[in-house]
Amino acid sequence: MEHDPDELFPGDQGVLDPEARRVLVRLLQRRFLTADRNRAEWTVLMDHRHAIESRLNDLFVRLVVDHDRGVAYKEQVRSDEVEIPILLRDEAYSRAETLVLVHLRTVYQRESTAGEASARVDIEDIEQTVLTYFADADGSTARRQRAIRAAVARLRQDGVIEEESEGRYRISPLVEILLSADRLRELRDWLADRTAHSTPLDLDDEPDDTDTPDGVDADTDAEAAR
Repeated sequence: MEHDPDELFPGDQGVLDPEARRVLVRLLQRRFLTADRNRAEWTVLMDHRHAIESRLNDLFVRLVVDHDRGVAYKEQVRSDEVEIPILLRDEAYSRAETLVLVHLRTVYQRESTAGEASARVDIEDIEQTVLTYFADADGSTARRQRAIRAAVARLRQDGVIEEESEGRYRISPLVEILLSADRLRELRDWLADRTAHSTPLDLDDEPDDTDTPDGVDADTDAEAAR
């Protein structure tokens, strides 16, 4: 390294600048990179987009940049014509997490339609609304509340919501990527049907394809490296 200052470690054959390499790793580690929460990394991504995108393409991974929402994420390339090893796998949200997403997306849509620059929600509002989606057979209220709190924690970790003060969250534009308007409508219809028939929601079940909507694909559109 003393004789070649461009090397970052012995035997380094990389061609990207250190900052670009770090952003590339962040993209592989995370589901999303957002402009508002990661300003420095977003700037590097924009400055080195072609090179970073090329490195991802070498792995059969596609970079998606949504400038309007300030969101970047990755997708697994799939093809019927070319044999592609799968690097990224889909990881669906649980049913409880999906129900919280439905409420967050509904609030975000309502506030956006009203012309609000951002949408915020309290944990009490999330709990009160999402609890109505469950039937009595789903277990005790305490059990359902624990599931909702765990779902909120997961969505906060994924950057879908950001806690601005204790128990109060700002909803990220990511929620629009995770739940399109059509998907939201489908989920609402499903919930209305379950409520009308008092069909219990088993919180222990993994999402499946039979009683849909399955848990929302955590990468709708963006896939997680695991």
